[in-house]
Amino acid sequence: MKKYSKSIKALWVGEIVSEFGGAAGGIINGLLLYELTGSKEWMGALWLVYFLPSLILQGISAPFLNYVAKEKMIRNIQLIRAGAYLLPLLGYVIGTDTGIILGLIVLQCILGLMQPIYASLSFALLPQICKKEELVEVNGLLDGTIRLMSFIAPGATSLLLLVSPMYFIYGFSSAMFLFSYLALSRIPQLSNKRMPIWTKKIWWAEMKEGYRTFFKYPHLLRLTILSSTVQFAVGAAMVINIPFIRSDLGGEYWEYAIFSGIFPIGYFIGTVLLTKMPRTYQTMYVGLIGGGLSFVLLFFVRTVPLAWICELAGGILFPFFHSQSAALFQREAPRERLTQLSAVRLLFIRVTMPLGILFASTAFLDLSLRQTYAVVGMVILLPGLFYFFFSNVQSEKDMFSNNKQKTS
Repeated sequence: MKKYSKSIKALWVGEIVSEFGGAAGGIINGLLLYELTGSKEWMGALWLVYFLPSLILQGISAPFLNYVAKEKMIRNIQLIRAGAYLLPLLGYVIGTDTGIILGLIVLQCILGLMQPIYASLSFALLPQICKKEELVEVNGLLDGTIRLMSFIAPGATSLLLLVSPMYFIYGFSSAMFLFSYLALSRIPQLSNKRMPIWTKKIWWAEMKEGYRTFFKYPHLLRLTILSSTVQFAVGAAMVINIPFIRSDLGGEYWEYAIFSGIFPIGYFIGTVLLTKMPRTYQTMYVGLIGGGLSFVLLFFVRTVPLAWICELAGGILFPFFHSQSAALFQREAPRERLTQLSAVRLLFIRVTMPLGILFASTAFLDLSLRQTYAVVGMVILLPGLFYFFFSNVQSEKDMFSNNKQKTS
C-alpha cells in the first residue's frame, strides 16, 4: 500500500469499513425480520424492497451523475447510510414490532437506492486518483478486499452477538459507515462542475446521448455483457448452492459454510496472483474461461471436498477477468461521460442477477441442480472461448502498455 497515493488509501479504507459494516448489518436484518415474522415471504419482500427501487433509480439517474462531484457525493452517501442504520434501533427504542419492521423496510430501501449510485461514482472516480498502469492492481485490491470482508464479516458478527444484543450491531454498522465517511474525506476535491438547471428535455437528451455513447464502443459493450453472464450465474447459484450441498451431496451445515466462504478466499488469492502476472487479453479471457469451467465441473463432482476445490478455483480465476475488464472500461470510456457509462454498465450487470435467480427457480425447465450448474457455466465458458480464440487477442503485449487500444 505504500506505493499508492493518499486518495487511493482513503478509498480503500473507506471500502473496507463500509463493506464490513454493511455485511454485518445485512446479516442482522435477515435474522431480526425472521425472528419477528417467522415468514420466508417477508424475507423475499425485504430483498425486493432493496432491489427493485435501486434498478429504477439507476436507470433514471445516470445523466445526473456526470455533473456531480464524485468525491463529495460518495462521502454524503456514507453519511446517509450511517443514519439509515439507526432506524431499526429507533424502532426498538419505541418498543413496537411494527416500528422495527418499518425501520427495516426503510433501511433496505435507502440502502438499495444508495448502493448503485455509490458503486458507479467510486468506479468512475478511480481513474482520477490513480495512474493508468495502476488500474488493474487497484481494481483487484478493492474487489478482493470486498470479497474478503464478505467472508470475515459473518464470523465477526457471530462473535459480536455472543457478547452484545442484536440491536447493538445496528449502532456498530452506523459507526462503520461514519468512519468510512471520515476516511473518504481525505480525498481532495477533484472537480468544480456546476450542475445545470435540469428539465425533462435536458434529462432525456442526456439519457439518449449516454446510451448512444455506450453503444458506440463495442469493446466496452462486449466486456459488460461478459460480466453480465457471470452475474447471471451468480444469481442462479444463490438459489441452488444450499440444496446442492445439503441434499445432492449430503453435506452438513458446516460443510456448506466452508463452500460459501471458500470463494471469497480464492478471490483474494486471485487478486494477489494478478499483481505478479502480465496484464494481457489472454490472461483476462483465461480468467473468464476458468471461472465458467468451475461451474461446469460442479455437474460432475460427487463429494463435498471436490465442490470446495471447484469454488476455490473459480474464486482464484475470476479476478483475472473482473479486475482487467474493469480497468479497460475505466481507461477506454470517454472521461467526460465515464460516470454515466459506469452507471449504464452496472445496470446491465445487475439486472442479470434476478434473471439468474428466476432461471434457477423456474420449475417448468425441469433442470436438475447439476444441469443448472452446467448450463450457467456454459453461458460463461462459451463466449469466453469464442473471444479467446477469435477476437483481437494481444497475447504478447501488455494491454496497458500502449496509449491507444482498439475498441472493436
